[in-house]
Amino acid sequence: MNARLLRASQLAVTAIAVAMSLVHLYWAASIPPEALIFRGLHLAFAMTLVFLVFALRGAKRDGTPPWYDWLLVAAGLAVVGYVFANYGYFVNRIFYIDEMTVADQVAATLAILLVMDATRRVIGWALPITALVFVGHALLVARVEPMRFLDQMYMTTDGIFGPTLAVSASYVMPFVLLGAFMEKSGTGALFTDFALAITGHTAGGPGKVSVVSSSLFGTISGSAVANVMVDGPITIPLMKRAGFRPAFAAGVEATASTGGQIMPPVMGAAAFVMAEYLRVPYSQIVVWALIPAVLYFVAVFFAVHFEAKRVGLLGLPRSELPVLGKVLATRGHLFVPIVVVLVGMSLDYSAPLCALAGTLTCIPVALLRASTRGAITWRTPFEAMESGARDALSVAMACACAGIVIGSITLTGLGISFTQIVIGLSQNSLLLALMLTAVAGIVLGMGMPTTPAYIVMTALLVPAIVKLGVDAPAAHMFAFYFAVLSAITPPVALAVYAAASLAKSDLWTSGWEAVRIGAAGFVVPFMFVYEPALLMIGPWDQVLTALATATVGVVALAAGLYGYFAGTLLLWERGVVLAAALLLIKPGLETDLIGAALIAVVAALQVLRRRAARAA
Repeated sequence: MNARLLRASQLAVTAIAVAMSLVHLYWAASIPPEALIFRGLHLAFAMTLVFLVFALRGAKRDGTPPWYDWLLVAAGLAVVGYVFANYGYFVNRIFYIDEMTVADQVAATLAILLVMDATRRVIGWALPITALVFVGHALLVARVEPMRFLDQMYMTTDGIFGPTLAVSASYVMPFVLLGAFMEKSGTGALFTDFALAITGHTAGGPGKVSVVSSSLFGTISGSAVANVMVDGPITIPLMKRAGFRPAFAAGVEATASTGGQIMPPVMGAAAFVMAEYLRVPYSQIVVWALIPAVLYFVAVFFAVHFEAKRVGLLGLPRSELPVLGKVLATRGHLFVPIVVVLVGMSLDYSAPLCALAGTLTCIPVALLRASTRGAITWRTPFEAMESGARDALSVAMACACAGIVIGSITLTGLGISFTQIVIGLSQNSLLLALMLTAVAGIVLGMGMPTTPAYIVMTALLVPAIVKLGVDAPAAHMFAFYFAVLSAITPPVALAVYAAASLAKSDLWTSGWEAVRIGAAGFVVPFMFVYEPALLMIGPWDQVLTALATATVGVVALAAGLYGYFAGTLLLWERGVVLAAALLLIKPGLETDLIGAALIAVVAALQVLRRRAARAA
């Protein structure tokens, strides 16, 4: 009897997951329904799967879901079904003015509790606790009326059913499905083998594989979490087997995957919004973004290298690594879905439609050659759809719970108050204004997707920076970068949540590792504000000089943070290297020469020390 119940529950999960994927693929090919219907169905699918797949204590279950989880499934369907059943009432009522009925209040309270519990099951306590803090601030500090709070959270599209959930349904789900189909058809393995062939033999090779493969996948996905969920299941176990700490492995994957949003040719959705704000072609945004993105990934790559050298991790033997020429000869055709996505995006088709087109080409392309045909069966599409739906659960629930945070901020005016304080404190100091803007961007981006965070910053903070003399492209790119980096900045760091769940590491430890690995990402925006040549604005000699000194600077920054350069750095040497990094990052010939001289002195001392050790 138990075996039959287990089989029935597994079939139910598979059927629901496949249905969820099919519905989202259909929406990618057509016009999605109205906001409440679109987001409500996405949430209903996600909550149902979470309560069936994840046990009460948060771990994945191996047995039959208990009766109370089926009860929670029914409750989740009821709170969403209540919206659908009373759709006309929901869209025609005047929120904050029309009184909520008792049924409205019960449904709203239940929806908040269910979202928090489902989120806790998938990604742990961090985000639900953060949401509770903001709820407490709204009700106890800002003295928001409880009815008004429930109204905002459940009866409008500014709470649980807010823009964050829309991004999960519209953008994340199609690209997660693309990633699942790529993995099942062998394209994900192609990325990994390609990266292994290039970097696998070097110190800490598996970590560098994560950086390279995540940047490759980032060219087709603007979602940091989608990148993690596709690349992480392969690279994180590789890094752990090579000897990297689980938290470091999660930090590397989260940071590298977050960089996909700033890596041309296909960046995150916010880049398209930026093109609209600045009234320039998207290709111009790509030009501005290229050098900062390169600096970001160079810094992440060397952070992995220096950590590996510091703890003595070796690369993989060449005999165990794939040969690049053979990889391309046997499986190079699996790059076709990527080309399809890139061409579609360049022709200005919608991102979900491009993801759908790439998804539909994965299996036919894999069937073209015998070398990739063997793994494809009639089950493959269904397995990919089930896998994609499961992979999207953490994002969907995080976005729903983040909607509670954002709704609380909006309702209390906390975000606007904060930005007004930032502008008032900065007065006429550009550096202070930039630092406060960066902090504001991270706060506003807590759990919020890049696009809405960037839009809020553009409305409230960018004009102040422009008034202080910053070029408009640099000001917008500055806001864009910090909206992106909120994905790896605790306490709400969606990319870290996804990576930490794969690495089975602590959320906070993984988050701070991601911040340290991606430290250059927090510095690069200041660099291009003070030196627009890094955005390819200005003469080519200035652009090349700025690129060279900035590259050395971000490498030195990684060396100082991880305590290794040509050898293990002494404490005072780390301080000198960090000072040199900051001097090289600051534009100006004098500071560049001093920084280069300091690095040369430290490198020479390390070489001499190593020779003396060998002689001894």
